Amino acid sequence: MSLTIFSACSQEKSTDKPKEIKSNPVLLADPTIFYNKGTYYLYGTTSGDIPNGEGFQVFTSADLKDWKGPVGAQNGLALKKGDAFGDKGFWAPQILSYKNKFYIIYTANENIAVATSDSPLGPFKSESKEPIIKTGNQIDPFIFIDEDGKKYLYHVRLTNGNRIFVAEINDDLQSIKPETLTECISGTLPWENTQNVSWPVTEGPTVLKHNGLYYMIYSANDFRNPDYAVGYATSKSPLGPWEKSADSPIISRKNVKQNGIGHGDVFWDKNNKMQYVLHTHFNQSAVSPRKAGIISIDLKGDKIESDEKSFRFLETK
Repeated sequence: MSLTIFSACSQEKSTDKPKEIKSNPVLLADPTIFYNKGTYYLYGTTSGDIPNGEGFQVFTSADLKDWKGPVGAQNGLALKKGDAFGDKGFWAPQILSYKNKFYIIYTANENIAVATSDSPLGPFKSESKEPIIKTGNQIDPFIFIDEDGKKYLYHVRLTNGNRIFVAEINDDLQSIKPETLTECISGTLPWENTQNVSWPVTEGPTVLKHNGLYYMIYSANDFRNPDYAVGYATSKSPLGPWEKSADSPIISRKNVKQNGIGHGDVFWDKNNKMQYVLHTHFNQSAVSPRKAGIISIDLKGDKIESDEKSFRFLETK
């Protein structure tokens, strides 16, 4: 009798299913990944429960697969409203390690600002609480530091469309040299304006340099458009002129099968492989909250190619 009971218990135990670990998508738009001392830090425009008028969340991972967060120094936020410029519309951050500090360059109130911290987790703060450019409306900043030490602020100016501009930025990263302000590109190609709107959009610039050639990766179309996609242009100078690639878009719903895919940033992983972090629409019928994902890209000759099979969403567990 006892043997029968023992067998039944053993059989019952053997059929127990392991607990499923629930994964949740990381809900960030306009994302960027900053790698520092073995840890990946993920930031972006908050797109979930916390309004993007509160600041910037940060998530961390050691392997790009298992994400934890938000883990910012202030209730999950790396930068909190009140500690720096702006009180609404905290969008599209970039993180830099520069002069023994961490810098966050970001959009708030449709202007560009900068704050500093001793840690990638924050708290990021600034004393001036002033925008870098004091006239007009600008969004989507990206600072590129060239081999000669010159620094360039690529950004989007809201004038007859979302147009990408560049200007040299001073060494303190607090102001630009206005005489260097130059337009780079605007939405003139069919893939960049699939709905033929009167306000064409090119935005989310990232700039890198390879073998003496400058590459600008950018997104085009309104972010709510399923055709929002990623292309690139090249130049022999950081100030242009820029030649758009005939291969664009290199990331779109046609090859990755995700609506509204774009507006991200380039980073290199631990194996020195180039990756692009970006966002997509929430699903086929809803734009928001947008979800963060990564895709492998590579330079082949003077072309940038994406590996659509490598695309995956970022998740917390």
